[in-house]
Amino acid sequence: MSGPAADPASSSPPSGSSSQNSWSDSAADAVSGNGEGEAPHRAVEILGRVGMAGYGLLHLLIGVIALQIALRGGGQADQQGALSTLAAEPFGFVLIVVIVIGLVAFGVWQGLAAATGFRWASGWARTQRRIAAGATAIGVLFVALIGVQLLVTGSSGSSSTGSQQTTAGLLALPGGLLLVGVVALVVLVIAGATAWTGFRGSFAEDLAWSRLPGNLRTPVYWLGIAGHVLRAVAFAVMGVLFGVAAVRSDPAQAGGLDAALKALAAQPFGALLLVVVALGFVCYGLYCGADAWARRI
Repeated sequence: MSGPAADPASSSPPSGSSSQNSWSDSAADAVSGNGEGEAPHRAVEILGRVGMAGYGLLHLLIGVIALQIALRGGGQADQQGALSTLAAEPFGFVLIVVIVIGLVAFGVWQGLAAATGFRWASGWARTQRRIAAGATAIGVLFVALIGVQLLVTGSSGSSSTGSQQTTAGLLALPGGLLLVGVVALVVLVIAGATAWTGFRGSFAEDLAWSRLPGNLRTPVYWLGIAGHVLRAVAFAVMGVLFGVAAVRSDPAQAGGLDAALKALAAQPFGALLLVVVALGFVCYGLYCGADAWARRI
């Protein structure tokens, strides 16, 4: 497991002008320049970084809500619950609009990276990164869609209800049990890949570490490890819930992130386990803040 110091950019200043390496340039400069890496335009890059920061904020809120569930019960610890929490705050509507726009921009950025990006890598290393970028694009666009639903209807629903409805629809199809089983397997694979990314520290290759102050690089690196690994635990529980739904042919057994976290809480020593996983979401949220600033693709 290598730290950020292994990254070539961590010990030397980034090359090029400051307008290429800072996303805090003036709006006029931002919309006139090219975007970094796979971003089609500088404005898309800036909005994408805002979206990534918003994505981190949502994970912070999910972690806080999960902590509340562990300590006091109640709450909805998923993206829908986090967005609803934001909506209840002053200027919440405006903040959600900004986050949604940013998430869409970041999704476009990562979608282009999945299609044609990572030209600095080759072979299987490039393929892995493109797959990861594609998964990231799908994930952030899904959260953006939830935000749009909240803005339009005033309700974002819940991940568990959506999962159960989707599972019921799949079970009604020919070969539905097999389809739900495949969904369970896919979620488990995602959980494994997320945990492996954390254990290997390979997420560090996506950041230009020279953009971060030297005293923050190691903490950010360890936040990334904890965030990836502990989020993977929640994803694995989601996969198990879909698997149980397939085995029992019961869509009520399926569940999203909120159901997965509450299933953890229901286990022996579940409150302690949920606190640890909740802190993992907080770590990932903080890491996303650094990622938004320093991402180099």
